[in-house]
Amino acid sequence: MAKTIANETEASLPALNVDRRKLLTAGLGLAAMPALTLGGAQQAEAAAAHLGGAQPKFYRFKLGDFEITTISDSEAMIDGPYPIIGQNTDEASVRKLMHDNLLPEQKYQPGFSPTVINTGKELVLIDTGNGENGFVPRPAGGWLAKGLGPAGFKPEDIDIVLVSHGHLDHVGGIIENGKPLFPNARYVIGGIEHNFWAPEGKFSGEMEKLASIYRANTVPVAGKLTFIKPGDDVVTGIRAIEAYGHTPGHLAFMIESGGKSLLFWGDCAHHQVASLAHPEWHCDFDADKEQAVATRRRIFDMAATDRLPVIGYHMPFPSIGFVERIAPGSYRWLAHTYQLNL
Repeated sequence: MAKTIANETEASLPALNVDRRKLLTAGLGLAAMPALTLGGAQQAEAAAAHLGGAQPKFYRFKLGDFEITTISDSEAMIDGPYPIIGQNTDEASVRKLMHDNLLPEQKYQPGFSPTVINTGKELVLIDTGNGENGFVPRPAGGWLAKGLGPAGFKPEDIDIVLVSHGHLDHVGGIIENGKPLFPNARYVIGGIEHNFWAPEGKFSGEMEKLASIYRANTVPVAGKLTFIKPGDDVVTGIRAIEAYGHTPGHLAFMIESGGKSLLFWGDCAHHQVASLAHPEWHCDFDADKEQAVATRRRIFDMAATDRLPVIGYHMPFPSIGFVERIAPGSYRWLAHTYQLNL
């Protein structure tokens, strides 16, 4: 039966006279069409102008009842990390550490990350970036003044400007176009830190350049300055922690809300690998290098032991992460992914 049906079907169809060579050629032509179309699309895309690299300019998350925003003040690529970090070791050791961690050996991109904390009662800005004459000059740095708006803030809404220490990339943004950028704020800094930088005639050379920038940015707001010491509360939920060594009065801050804690450690680290893997390596920017070593060890150990989220001012933006102890006295920076987004 099946054979009969097959025969009848074949008989009912018109005869086909197919040239196999032509069929093969046609098939190859059809197969080539998608490739030709795709090639045309690729050429069209290539004709579009490159848009350039793009990195986030602010990052926001919740900590208990607080809302915390880090704002990028620069994306500069600088020479290093050696000799900025590792002055008491050899360049080959620093370069090997970079190579082993899949990083460029002679360039790095530090973060510069002023941080706004909305406590629900006040807006507290920690550090003000490079400003008009900071460590990274404009246009490569000094972005905070223009970065506040896109991040959702107005300069006049800032209630407190809290300064971790007096270096130019932390106080440079206080004054903009000859006037205080934050007209309604009061300004808070460690008393030891202020007394170190403020006197005129105390320094010469490079130190006087740093001190002159500190004075230029703090004298216009002198009537609004408040001085604190380790253990003092800036506001409820923000407490100063001693972190001396980088500068004589350098402060870190413990931020606590709703049973959750976060550490803002300022300049306890300048490179996300070198500073943590080798806290004993000296940093060129540290005023008292051995005291800074002791501070790094203490702060890193606390962050690792207590599993604290950290804002590290010079860690790669958004400058948020955690610290893992990988060996006695050696640590690793774990960049934040989604832990604080819950």
